[in-house]
Amino acid sequence: MPEFIQEDIRPHSSINVQFENIEDRMAFLEKLGERPSRIKSIWFPKKEYLKQSTVRAPSVTVPKNRYPVYIISKGRWDTRLTSNTLEKLGIHYHIVVEPQERENYAAVINPNKILTLPFSNLGEGSIPARNWVWEHAVKTGVARHWILDDNIDGFYRLNKNLKIKVIDENPFTPIETFCDRYTNMAIAGMQYEFFAARRSKHPPILLNTRIYSCILLQNDIPYRWRGIYNEDTDLSLRVLKDGLCTVLFNTFLCNKMPTMVMDGGNSNELYADDGRLKMAQSLADQHPDVVTVSFKWGRPQHHVDYRRFHQNKPIKLVA
Repeated sequence: MPEFIQEDIRPHSSINVQFENIEDRMAFLEKLGERPSRIKSIWFPKKEYLKQSTVRAPSVTVPKNRYPVYIISKGRWDTRLTSNTLEKLGIHYHIVVEPQERENYAAVINPNKILTLPFSNLGEGSIPARNWVWEHAVKTGVARHWILDDNIDGFYRLNKNLKIKVIDENPFTPIETFCDRYTNMAIAGMQYEFFAARRSKHPPILLNTRIYSCILLQNDIPYRWRGIYNEDTDLSLRVLKDGLCTVLFNTFLCNKMPTMVMDGGNSNELYADDGRLKMAQSLADQHPDVVTVSFKWGRPQHHVDYRRFHQNKPIKLVA
């Protein structure tokens, strides 16, 4: 596994200083030995700012992953965030689209990478496409497959309180290697970049929690995608309730765009007319023993209690 050192470097405390005018602000900064500027915060003693990412020259080749990568996409041939990300990394993938949109995607993506679904506009979100992908992967004979949302704008490597943009390595390979050490690691994936605060302490992995958007699935588990909303959380919970394990990686992060920010996808079909409430309530209806619904930040939110799944233990593969 890659190196992972992540310390808690959050400030002990902070003071909010207010100024009546720009002259007072500049005089204050000068007394502290700071250059007058538009900065909104400073450290005492002075601390160099940790950059969000580090620019590095890409190497010639990126190590291959052993399991196929599928992108489910609809109405986003113009943005292609996930596709563009994998193209830059040199990682092979299949993009799965509905037949009426194939020509649009083929105009901007190598047609050999496009898989066309045998159905369209079912009004059931991505569930039919996800299950079609699962069956496609099973038929190829591989033990696992990746399934990615189409709004992932890059990957980051979290280490030493830096988020370094991945440009010369394969973020999928270490996760595959880890999962293949166990017989019951049913689902794996990467944490969202915006959930992994750079200055906070994090473990390299989190066991037995939900896996979103960038998912590695074990093909032979006895489940399929279902419902319309929160299908990734629902699948994670069904796996965990049967005693299997999930693993969420903090060593690699996916820069997933927030739900309902981009056009296309399921935004128009599913999230209109109180879509957020429907999302939260549907999961509570499926799993009333561990899911509750509340209103937070002015909108409905679901809350899942994962504590009962801490007892699920990974089973090491015997060589």
